[in-house]
Amino acid sequence: MHVPKEACPFNLAPTSSTTAMLVMGDALAMAVLEARGFKQKDFAKYHPSGAIGRAMLLRVGEIMRSGERNAVANENLSVKEALLVMTKAKSGSLAVVNSRGKLTGVFTDGDFRRHMSTDENLLSRPLESVMTRNPICIREDALAVEALKIFNERNIDDLIVVNAKREPVGLVDSQDLPKLKIM
Repeated sequence: MHVPKEACPFNLAPTSSTTAMLVMGDALAMAVLEARGFKQKDFAKYHPSGAIGRAMLLRVGEIMRSGERNAVANENLSVKEALLVMTKAKSGSLAVVNSRGKLTGVFTDGDFRRHMSTDENLLSRPLESVMTRNPICIREDALAVEALKIFNERNIDDLIVVNAKREPVGLVDSQDLPKLKIM
């Protein structure tokens, strides 16, 4: 590889030549990757503890908050009682379910603040009258990187995790993602 002139004003420091070598190295790596048929799943196989491998292997069910950390409430529960459920779970949102346990909505701190300014009786209202219907959710068997994509595209903070029956089984909080190193 020959570079006629470095970016250095004295033509001494290897500036342009090192960049050119980086480009050649990347091009060679991509050519070998293609020639060998290297696939996305191979990153996970050969780099299981690195960020790429972790993102390719980690499932939502492994990172979600569940049990006591997963706030779920019936749509007939009052807003006041729902806030206590959220507080106990240390969560900024809760999944709202019908009498069959199916997800019908989400109630968030933001929903509470928006309604608080216009509704004097908010605390006594049932969740179904103030919740956000048809919330964005993800399946527990989805890749964690898919949750990250949803957070980035939809500008939300919490993502409800559902099973095949559309029952809420967990919650992914965007604040948990940095410590999981999949960002």
